[in-house]
Amino acid sequence: MVLSEHHLPVSRTARYVMLGGTGEAVRDVWVVCHGYGQRAARFARAFEGIAGDARRIVAPEALSRFYLDPPGGQAHGTQRVGASWMTREDRQAEINDYVEYLDALWRQVRPASADARLVAFGFSQGGATAARWAVLGRAVPSLLVLWAGSLPRDLLVEQHLARLRTIPLVLVAGRDDRFAPDAVVEEEERVMRSSGLEPRVIRFEGGHTVDAAVLKSLAEETSA
Repeated sequence: MVLSEHHLPVSRTARYVMLGGTGEAVRDVWVVCHGYGQRAARFARAFEGIAGDARRIVAPEALSRFYLDPPGGQAHGTQRVGASWMTREDRQAEINDYVEYLDALWRQVRPASADARLVAFGFSQGGATAARWAVLGRAVPSLLVLWAGSLPRDLLVEQHLARLRTIPLVLVAGRDDRFAPDAVVEEEERVMRSSGLEPRVIRFEGGHTVDAAVLKSLAEETSA
């Protein structure tokens, strides 16, 4: 017997949280994609300092949830839960799904103002998610922020680079981030520049986290 693989699109209920403005005063919307094993509600707390009447923070939660604690250690009712954007398994279908998800989210949360700015922000694993959405999705970000994340290499082809080159790009990483040491950040910048991109690189004294002071400074600069 020969196994044959098939795909069936299904409807999912996605969860997201919002902070900040909900009215006509909104001029900036930040769609912020969390990292591996995180959840939207907790991740969004890192952005409380920049949310306000004119800035809306939208944190989507990845569709694949799982228990973070090893099996057998605790009852399910007390185990920590995290979420992941994708794995290498059936990766193209997962990419397509989350790009469509973020497009649908943007249609739901975009403000009425025609001149409102969209910032696509991705932390760690969420960096690849935000980058793919910025390039493959229907929204047109005014800024792409990869914080402790990297640009997926599958975007570094001419058909995608043409769009990437129109989006201002910021690369942020802590100097004590074990997932983004100096050599990794320098290589990431080199690859971007060799592809004709011009990222702004920000380093700060800290680890694998969204630093409140750096975030506030970046938000003030981008909304000026």
